[in-house]
Amino acid sequence: MSERHAARTRETAETDVSVTIDLDGTGETTVDTGVGFLDHMLTAFGTHGYFDLTVRCDGDLGVDEHHTVEDVGVVLGQAIDEALGERRAIERFADRRVPMDEASASVVLDVSGRPFFSAEGEFSQERVNEFTSVLATHFFRSLAENAGLTLQVEFQGENAHHEIEALFKGVGRALDDATRLDDRRGGTPSTKGTL
Repeated sequence: MSERHAARTRETAETDVSVTIDLDGTGETTVDTGVGFLDHMLTAFGTHGYFDLTVRCDGDLGVDEHHTVEDVGVVLGQAIDEALGERRAIERFADRRVPMDEASASVVLDVSGRPFFSAEGEFSQERVNEFTSVLATHFFRSLAENAGLTLQVEFQGENAHHEIEALFKGVGRALDDATRLDDRRGGTPSTKGTL
Protein backbone atom coordinates (compact mmCIF):
# COMPACT_ATOMS: atom_id res chain seq x y z
CA MET A 1 0.00 0.00 0.00
CA SER A 2 1.33 3.44 -0.89
CA GLU A 3 1.46 6.50 1.34
CA ARG A 4 -1.49 7.95 -0.58
CA HIS A 5 -4.22 5.86 0.93
CA ALA A 6 -7.13 6.53 3.25
CA ALA A 7 -9.95 4.81 5.09
CA ARG A 8 -13.17 6.68 5.88
CA THR A 9 -16.48 5.71 7.47
CA ARG A 10 -19.79 7.46 7.92
CA GLU A 11 -22.83 6.22 9.82
CA THR A 12 -26.22 7.94 9.72
CA ALA A 13 -29.81 6.84 10.29
CA GLU A 14 -29.94 6.10 6.53
CA THR A 15 -26.59 4.45 5.72
CA ASP A 16 -23.45 2.91 7.18
CA VAL A 17 -20.60 3.38 4.70
CA SER A 18 -16.93 2.40 4.79
CA VAL A 19 -14.38 3.13 2.05
CA THR A 20 -10.67 2.50 1.63
CA ILE A 21 -8.68 3.78 -1.33
CA ASP A 22 -5.06 3.61 -2.45
CA LEU A 23 -4.44 6.13 -5.22
CA ASP A 24 -1.32 4.24 -6.32
CA GLY A 25 -2.88 0.83 -6.59
CA THR A 26 -3.40 -1.68 -9.36
CA GLY A 27 -7.17 -1.51 -9.76
CA GLU A 28 -8.07 -4.19 -7.23
CA THR A 29 -11.65 -3.57 -6.09
CA THR A 30 -14.08 -5.08 -3.61
CA VAL A 31 -17.50 -3.42 -3.63
CA ASP A 32 -20.74 -4.29 -1.84
CA THR A 33 -23.34 -1.52 -1.62
CA GLY A 34 -26.49 -3.59 -1.99
CA VAL A 35 -27.12 -1.88 -5.37
CA GLY A 36 -25.80 -4.19 -8.07
CA PHE A 37 -25.42 -1.57 -10.78
CA LEU A 38 -23.58 0.82 -8.43
CA ASP A 39 -21.23 -2.04 -7.48
CA HIS A 40 -20.55 -2.60 -11.19
CA MET A 41 -19.86 1.11 -11.77
CA LEU A 42 -17.56 1.49 -8.75
CA THR A 43 -15.65 -1.59 -9.88
CA ALA A 44 -15.19 0.04 -13.30
CA PHE A 45 -14.11 3.30 -11.62
CA GLY A 46 -11.47 1.55 -9.50
CA THR A 47 -10.27 -0.79 -12.24
CA HIS A 48 -9.83 1.92 -14.88
CA GLY A 49 -8.43 4.46 -12.41
CA TYR A 50 -5.92 1.90 -11.06
CA PHE A 51 -7.17 2.57 -7.54
CA ASP A 52 -7.22 -0.19 -4.95
CA LEU A 53 -10.72 0.36 -3.65
CA THR A 54 -13.02 -1.23 -1.09
CA VAL A 55 -16.54 0.05 -0.57
CA ARG A 56 -19.17 -1.31 1.77
CA CYS A 57 -22.56 0.20 2.41
CA ASP A 58 -25.55 -0.94 4.41
CA GLY A 59 -28.28 1.46 3.33
CA ASP A 60 -32.02 1.95 3.62
CA LEU A 61 -32.75 0.25 0.31
CA GLY A 62 -36.29 -0.43 1.48
CA VAL A 63 -36.85 3.29 0.86
CA ASP A 64 -34.86 3.51 -2.39
CA GLU A 65 -31.25 3.63 -3.57
CA HIS A 66 -30.82 7.41 -3.30
CA HIS A 67 -29.24 7.59 0.15
CA THR A 68 -26.84 4.73 -0.63
CA VAL A 69 -25.63 6.32 -3.88
CA GLU A 70 -25.29 9.79 -2.35
CA ASP A 71 -23.52 8.67 0.83
CA VAL A 72 -21.08 6.40 -1.00
CA GLY A 73 -20.17 9.43 -3.15
CA VAL A 74 -19.69 11.53 0.00
CA VAL A 75 -17.44 9.02 1.76
CA LEU A 76 -15.45 8.13 -1.36
CA GLY A 77 -14.86 11.85 -1.94
CA GLN A 78 -13.68 12.29 1.66
CA ALA A 79 -11.32 9.32 1.29
CA ILE A 80 -9.85 10.72 -1.94
CA ASP A 81 -9.35 14.10 -0.28
CA GLU A 82 -7.58 12.49 2.69
CA ALA A 83 -5.41 10.29 0.46
CA LEU A 84 -4.28 13.34 -1.55
CA GLY A 85 -3.05 15.09 1.59
CA GLU A 86 -1.38 18.39 0.66
CA ARG A 87 -1.74 17.51 -3.06
CA ARG A 88 1.97 18.07 -3.58
CA ALA A 89 3.62 17.15 -6.90
CA ILE A 90 0.41 16.02 -8.59
CA GLU A 91 -0.44 16.66 -12.23
CA ARG A 92 -3.63 18.42 -11.01
CA PHE A 93 -5.46 18.76 -14.37
CA ALA A 94 -6.81 16.03 -16.64
CA ASP A 95 -9.28 15.43 -19.41
CA ARG A 96 -10.49 12.14 -20.85
CA ARG A 97 -12.96 11.03 -23.49
CA VAL A 98 -14.12 7.45 -23.10
CA PRO A 99 -16.39 5.46 -25.44
CA MET A 100 -18.68 2.62 -24.44
CA ASP A 101 -20.11 1.15 -27.63
CA GLU A 102 -22.49 3.82 -29.01
CA ALA A 103 -22.09 6.05 -25.93
CA SER A 104 -19.27 8.35 -24.93
CA ALA A 105 -18.35 10.55 -21.99
CA SER A 106 -16.00 13.52 -21.77
CA VAL A 107 -14.47 14.45 -18.44
CA VAL A 108 -12.55 17.59 -17.49
CA LEU A 109 -11.10 17.56 -13.99
CA ASP A 110 -9.06 19.86 -11.75
CA VAL A 111 -7.89 18.65 -8.33
CA SER A 112 -8.29 22.26 -7.24
CA GLY A 113 -9.60 22.08 -3.69
CA ARG A 114 -12.56 24.13 -5.00
CA PRO A 115 -15.62 21.91 -5.37
CA PHE A 116 -17.66 22.37 -8.54
CA PHE A 117 -19.67 19.95 -10.65
CA SER A 118 -21.54 20.28 -13.92
CA ALA A 119 -23.04 17.74 -16.31
CA GLU A 120 -24.35 18.04 -19.86
CA GLY A 121 -26.41 15.26 -21.37
CA GLU A 122 -29.63 13.33 -20.83
CA PHE A 123 -29.76 9.66 -19.99
CA SER A 124 -31.52 7.59 -22.63
CA GLN A 125 -33.49 5.53 -20.10
CA GLU A 126 -34.83 6.54 -16.71
CA ARG A 127 -33.54 3.41 -14.97
CA VAL A 128 -30.91 0.71 -15.28
CA ASN A 129 -32.43 -2.19 -13.37
CA GLU A 130 -32.94 -0.83 -9.80
CA PHE A 131 -30.66 2.18 -10.38
CA THR A 132 -32.25 5.55 -11.20
CA SER A 133 -30.08 6.98 -13.99
CA VAL A 134 -29.93 10.58 -12.74
CA LEU A 135 -28.32 9.32 -9.53
CA ALA A 136 -25.11 8.86 -11.53
CA THR A 137 -24.66 12.61 -11.82
CA HIS A 138 -25.79 13.04 -8.21
CA PHE A 139 -23.05 10.59 -7.20
CA PHE A 140 -20.41 12.62 -9.03
CA ARG A 141 -21.65 15.88 -7.49
CA SER A 142 -21.28 14.32 -4.00
CA LEU A 143 -17.84 12.99 -4.95
CA ALA A 144 -16.61 16.34 -6.32
CA GLU A 145 -17.91 18.34 -3.36
CA ASN A 146 -16.23 16.07 -0.82
CA ALA A 147 -12.96 15.48 -2.69
CA GLY A 148 -12.49 19.16 -3.54
CA LEU A 149 -12.63 18.60 -7.30
CA THR A 150 -13.72 20.78 -10.17
CA LEU A 151 -15.44 18.13 -12.29
CA GLN A 152 -17.25 18.77 -15.57
CA VAL A 153 -18.75 15.91 -17.58
CA GLU A 154 -20.63 15.53 -20.86
CA PHE A 155 -22.20 12.36 -22.18
CA GLN A 156 -24.27 11.04 -25.04
CA GLY A 157 -25.54 7.73 -26.34
CA GLU A 158 -28.58 5.52 -26.80
CA ASN A 159 -28.28 3.25 -23.76
CA ALA A 160 -28.20 4.56 -20.18
CA HIS A 161 -26.08 1.64 -18.96
CA HIS A 162 -23.40 2.53 -21.51
CA GLU A 163 -23.68 6.28 -20.83
CA ILE A 164 -23.22 5.81 -17.09
CA GLU A 165 -20.43 3.28 -17.50
CA ALA A 166 -18.55 5.64 -19.82
CA LEU A 167 -18.86 8.33 -17.12
CA PHE A 168 -17.50 6.12 -14.35
CA LYS A 169 -14.62 4.88 -16.49
CA GLY A 170 -13.87 8.40 -17.72
CA VAL A 171 -13.86 9.92 -14.23
CA GLY A 172 -11.67 7.07 -12.99
CA ARG A 173 -9.15 7.59 -15.79
CA ALA A 174 -9.15 11.39 -15.43
CA LEU A 175 -8.72 11.19 -11.66
CA ASP A 176 -5.81 8.78 -12.12
CA ASP A 177 -4.20 11.21 -14.58
CA ALA A 178 -4.76 14.28 -12.38
CA THR A 179 -3.51 12.66 -9.15
CA ARG A 180 -0.45 11.11 -10.77
CA LEU A 181 2.80 12.30 -9.23
CA ASP A 182 5.10 14.35 -11.45
CA ASP A 183 8.68 14.21 -10.18
CA ARG A 184 9.44 17.54 -11.88
CA ARG A 185 7.23 19.20 -9.28
CA GLY A 186 8.46 19.71 -5.77
CA GLY A 187 5.52 21.57 -4.32
CA THR A 188 1.86 22.21 -4.82
CA PRO A 189 0.89 22.86 -8.46
CA SER A 190 -0.53 26.34 -7.90
CA THR A 191 0.70 29.91 -8.30
CA LYS A 192 -0.88 30.50 -4.87
CA GLY A 193 1.37 27.85 -3.33
CA THR A 194 -1.60 25.92 -1.97
CA LEU A 195 -4.73 24.14 -3.16
